[in-house]
Amino acid sequence: MVLDPRSLRVYVVTSADGVPGRTHRDVAFAAVDGGATAVQLRAPELGDVVLRRLAAEIRERCAREGVMFVVNDRPDIARQVGADGVHVGRDDAPLEARGIFGEGVLGISADTPAQATAAARAGADYLGVTVFTTGTKADARPLGLEGLRAIVGSTELPVVAIGGIDASNARDVLDAGAAGIAVVSAVGAAEDPSEATRRLVETVGVEVR
Repeated sequence: MVLDPRSLRVYVVTSADGVPGRTHRDVAFAAVDGGATAVQLRAPELGDVVLRRLAAEIRERCAREGVMFVVNDRPDIARQVGADGVHVGRDDAPLEARGIFGEGVLGISADTPAQATAAARAGADYLGVTVFTTGTKADARPLGLEGLRAIVGSTELPVVAIGGIDASNARDVLDAGAAGIAVVSAVGAAEDPSEATRRLVETVGVEVR
C-alpha cells in the first residue's frame, strides 16, 4: 500500500482502558462508524491468538469502509492479517519491522529531528510525534507545539501528532504542520465514541465517506 497522507487525518488508536467493558473492537468499529480515516490496534495485553483474530476482524471492517488499518508493534501480526500498516517505536528495531512486514505502510515514533531523519532512513512512511501530556503511554515525551514544528520542519515525511489531543486543540496541532491527529482517550474514553470521532472529523475537515 502506498500511503495517502489524507489517511492520517483522523487516526484513532484503540484502548480497552477507557470505559469498563468497552473493547478494542468496540472502539475500532465506533471510530469507523464516526468517519475515522485510520484505525490502529494497540493491544499489548493480548496474546498472539486473540490478537490475530481481533486484528483480522478489524482489518476486514476497515477494508470495507476504505479506512487504513495499522497494527501497533507487531509486524508479524500485521503481515499475517493483511493490515495496511504497522507502527513501531523509535527503539523497536524499525529496520527489522520493515523486513518482517514488507512493503506496507511503516510508521515510526520520533522525539527529535535527528530521530525523524533516522526514521526516514529506516524506511518510515510517516512519523508519530507526542505533542501534549498523555496518560495512555507512560514513557511518552511531550514536545509541545514548538517541538512538533521543529520535527515537521526537519522532514518531508507526514507527521501524525498524538498525546492529549481532542476537538479543542486539534486545529492548533494541524496549524503547527501535522498531517493528522491521532487520539486514544478522546474517542476510546468518550461517552459516545462514534460521535466523538465525528466531532474530530468535522473539526479537522475530513471529507465524509
